[in-house]
Amino acid sequence: MTRTIYIIDGARTPFLKARNAPGPFAASDLATAAGAALLARQRFAPNELDEVILGCASPSPDEVNIGRVVALRMGCGQKVPGWTVMRNCASGMQALDSAIANIHAGRSQLVLAGGVDALSRAPLLFSDAMVRWMSDWYAAKSAGQKLAMLGRFRPAHLAPVIGIMKGLTDPIVGQLMGQTAENLAHRFGISRAEMDAFAARSHARVLAAREMGHFGGHFGEIVPLIDRDGTVYRDDDGVRNDSTPENLAKLKPFFDRKYGRVTAGNSSQITDGAAWLILASHEAVERHGLTPLGRIVDSQWAGLDPAQMGLGPVHAATPILQRHALELADIDAWEINEAFAAQVIACLRAWEDADYCRSELGLDDALGKLDEEKLNVDGGAIALGHPVGASGARIVLHLLEVLRRKSARRGIASICIGGGQGGAMLVEAL
Repeated sequence: MTRTIYIIDGARTPFLKARNAPGPFAASDLATAAGAALLARQRFAPNELDEVILGCASPSPDEVNIGRVVALRMGCGQKVPGWTVMRNCASGMQALDSAIANIHAGRSQLVLAGGVDALSRAPLLFSDAMVRWMSDWYAAKSAGQKLAMLGRFRPAHLAPVIGIMKGLTDPIVGQLMGQTAENLAHRFGISRAEMDAFAARSHARVLAAREMGHFGGHFGEIVPLIDRDGTVYRDDDGVRNDSTPENLAKLKPFFDRKYGRVTAGNSSQITDGAAWLILASHEAVERHGLTPLGRIVDSQWAGLDPAQMGLGPVHAATPILQRHALELADIDAWEINEAFAAQVIACLRAWEDADYCRSELGLDDALGKLDEEKLNVDGGAIALGHPVGASGARIVLHLLEVLRRKSARRGIASICIGGGQGGAMLVEAL
């Protein structure tokens, strides 16, 4: 990167677990609440932003360009452009990368970028059979034609198509994301006990971090939410203190019920949430008298087999390490989004596997072993949840908090992406 990209500040909402009904907040509510609170503590006015970029994988039909909707609701004014990006699980990271590109091009100097999704509000859809029946019904003119149409109606037409299940199914390989995690568990010999132990550790680390105040951190990472009834949501509500290996072992496999090892307990949770960061050029820092918290040094996108999509972090983070002549051990903190326990464990094993590194990454030998005491030190999406559009921004935001708390310098945030991609960012604390 030829120009320095500073991180000025960031904030997110609590991540709220979907509970088989629409949650209390729409996606735009979540993004507006976190963004307005973040902007309120800045030295510049919202209308001094050059643009607002928001990642969202599942915007509602009335908020398709949710980035613009939220920019207006936050008080950025009519002249600040707002737009929306979508790269599945990395939509929030893509928003950051799009901001970086525009700052490098000189089109922007000060950008609010992040991600959001309210997955509890993913739609229920009519089947094609029901839509065709309704089309014919509205085309029928006479009473006789409508009567004939009633005779063709079948109760099965009313069976809903679950939108989130469609969204989490890869159309190329025809597999749910959890089935791709099963592929990795088989490829790398990952046991059910290993997955459950990893998941339990994620919950335990989140609870410990919360107790220590690490989600408040240096810059107030979590912004509380208040619903219309006055209920206050202060914390991520999917984390459980009873998620022990013993209790998780009682759950049945979900994606491959006969032979599988991936369960709801060792997978990320379906969740609602939003996360934002403010990115700035050197010129914007000088103009507004800002104090940067860190900088984004590099970013990388990678593609791979959609059926192995969970290995995306390996393919995206490795080129960054190579460009900067870094080893795995040179990175002080890692955030790898926990789509599935099997997926993160597979990434670690791929780096240790000489054959994989040679055949898939073009390396001469295994890259090495990543110290798990540096990985997701405050837990991850298995405990916190994975609001698809927001997670890529969240891991960058929290990575910076970890670096600053530990007086460390350098970290990598990386994420796997449905469709067979990976994204990664190298971050330095200041």
